[in-house]
Formats: sequence, structure tokens, C-alpha cells
Amino acid sequence: MSQSKQEYSIAVAPDGRLMFIYDDHLAGLCEEGEVRTKRVSYVEPAYDRWGQTWTADLSPVNGPVLGPYKLREEALDAETNWLRENLF
Repeated sequence: MSQSKQEYSIAVAPDGRLMFIYDDHLAGLCEEGEVRTKRVSYVEPAYDRWGQTWTADLSPVNGPVLGPYKLREEALDAETNWLRENLF
């Protein structure tokens, strides 16, 4: 069985705080001290005359609304890419 490598972006503030896009593989970091989780986007279904699509709303971090995307996974990927490029 092969395992694919996942890349994570972790920023360290001058005061030692860590900031990263949460992933269950990083849950161990949350056990090392005080944790505050903050929502920075919303991946939501949207409906138009062609049916259901997905958008990634990054307004909580003054970002754009990305999409529409046919698949939720596409919206999640776009969300993650935007956050990596603009928050780190």
C-alpha cells in the first residue's frame, strides 16, 4: 500500500503561536497547549438553474467567494490553495 505525502503550511508568530489550516493529521499539535480554532471560510452548496454547485466564501478573512464548482472537493481544494497563498 502506498502513502501519498501531504504538504502542510504552519506559520510561527514572534510570540510562538502557531497558525495552520486544520487537518486531522495535525491534531497532535492541538494537544501541546492552549488552542483556539477560528473559522476563516465557508464551503457551502449553491443552487442555480443548472442544479447544485459549491462555493468557497473567504469573507471572514477579507477574501473572495470562489466558484462555483461542480464538486465540493473542488471548492475545498480552491479554499485551501487560496488560504496557503494569502495567509502564509
